[in-house]
Amino acid sequence: MNTPLADIVVALDTELRTRDITDYSGAHNGLQVANRSGITRVATAVDASRDTIQDAAASGANLLIVHHGLFWGGVQPITGVTYERLRLLLDHDIALYSSHLPLDAHPVLGNNVQLAQALGLTPSDEFAQHKGLAIGVRGTADLRTETLIERARFYAESYGGSVRTSLPAEQRVTKHWAMCTGGGANSDTLREAYALGVDTLIVGEGPHHTAVDAIENDLCIIYAGHYATETLGVQALGAWLHTQFALPHGFILRPTGL
Repeated sequence: MNTPLADIVVALDTELRTRDITDYSGAHNGLQVANRSGITRVATAVDASRDTIQDAAASGANLLIVHHGLFWGGVQPITGVTYERLRLLLDHDIALYSSHLPLDAHPVLGNNVQLAQALGLTPSDEFAQHKGLAIGVRGTADLRTETLIERARFYAESYGGSVRTSLPAEQRVTKHWAMCTGGGANSDTLREAYALGVDTLIVGEGPHHTAVDAIENDLCIIYAGHYATETLGVQALGAWLHTQFALPHGFILRPTGL
């Protein structure tokens, strides 16, 4: 089946509220690179790297949907690695669509909701406010923290990652948890967690000072890996496109180790 790229872009922009959500200046959410032909197969990946683009070409995909797009450094010359990535897309006639915070925040397809479900948690409220938008989720539980960490470790390792925690889990019980995938541990999310009475915060990664601060405030942060915690949203988006356009799709696993 050959589907016009423009139809897919309209569907994605509408579902993800791409034009309504304020993101970091370099994110450039939406269609980043067009192609010449219609779309017959979709590939999804976390990052728009040379490897994922080559893997997309090898799979026969002509639309690659990613969480992290091409232009994080802002305006830059089309040279070096930037040129190589763009050349691969053009040579193989692959369109590139990127969704960062719009995908993080989506109430069904988003990285946070999807990861919470994967860990056996049920979100009931918002978390991680960013310019008036809640990026993350939170909820209640009655679960041994050690059990939650083991679930996170099993999940992270299945995506080439690992888990670290700010505090040992022994004798701890998770009653109020919060989640912000990717680089979710920062001064703002920690302050929000303390104010809300969160005892367990699940993130991808964060700077060293967040662990120091969390220890002194008796907050257990589960650092489950930036890459691993952002794999589920693009997969859910590929599956959603299949329901809308009957397009075959596949996920490209390229762990970064972070």
